[in-house]
Amino acid sequence: MAAGFKTADPLEYHRSFLKENCRPDGRELLEFRTTTVNIGSIGTADGSALVKLGNTTVICGVKAELANPSVEEPGKGFVVPNVDLPPLCSSQFRPGPPGEQAQTASHFLADIIQSSEMLQTEDLCIERGKLCWSLYCDLICLDYDGNILDACTLALLAALKNTTLPAVSVNGETGAPQVDLEKRHKLKIVRHPVAASFCLFDQSIVLADPVAEEEQVATAHVTLATDEGGRLCSVRKPGGTSLSGDKLQELTRRATARQKHIHQLIDKVIKSIGPLGSVISQRATAGSEPRSPTRESSALTSAPPK
Repeated sequence: MAAGFKTADPLEYHRSFLKENCRPDGRELLEFRTTTVNIGSIGTADGSALVKLGNTTVICGVKAELANPSVEEPGKGFVVPNVDLPPLCSSQFRPGPPGEQAQTASHFLADIIQSSEMLQTEDLCIERGKLCWSLYCDLICLDYDGNILDACTLALLAALKNTTLPAVSVNGETGAPQVDLEKRHKLKIVRHPVAASFCLFDQSIVLADPVAEEEQVATAHVTLATDEGGRLCSVRKPGGTSLSGDKLQELTRRATARQKHIHQLIDKVIKSIGPLGSVISQRATAGSEPRSPTRESSALTSAPPK
């Protein structure tokens, strides 16, 4: 009966829950879904991470390649994010070239990398004007259930934190690069931007971390990316209902609290990683203290805490 009601009138179906200050999946209005991070998921990549935000699952692999610096910035390397939303993750996506949503996600990540200064691209330069690293960050959605921007931002950050680069020198006589795969160093991450997405329902009710069904009936969407210093790195609001200054400030405070929780989660994963990798799962609720994490052996999925 409930499934038929949801299909026939999804708007009224969600209203019936919101009247009781809850959501169909049992969350509070401003509660984020369980977040799971797995680092080092792809053995052949220079860095990788798998992230689950509720049912939304994104995997990111970083591949480092030697390249020539640009003429405009001869002392910098490159970080190139690319998001893929294949048909296997949801029936709403079709085969072929990247759709609008995938391109939007890729541009959003590129904007965060640049505006947040999460890493110094000068660190990717090997020899000024001659040789640098180009980091290709490929993100693939394995299961889509809304809020792809938050999941992709977290997967990118965790994968870059896991990235190591081999030592490279340039032969003085031939000018050819010499790569020592035995000597590797970690990529230095300066800042840790985290995205927090919200949607507006009936032009006034704010929901955090919307699922796909909530995104479809929402009147507006907004995504805020903040770093550990509380600095607002990026804002994305593609039209829809307007937001007052007070409401935007409130969402920024919740995004800042979310950043702190996620930053702690990534640090715990990094510190606890073993020979085969490990997973820490934690429910991080905006505006409140996170629950105690649960640790499991290396796996791609982790049961959420009750």
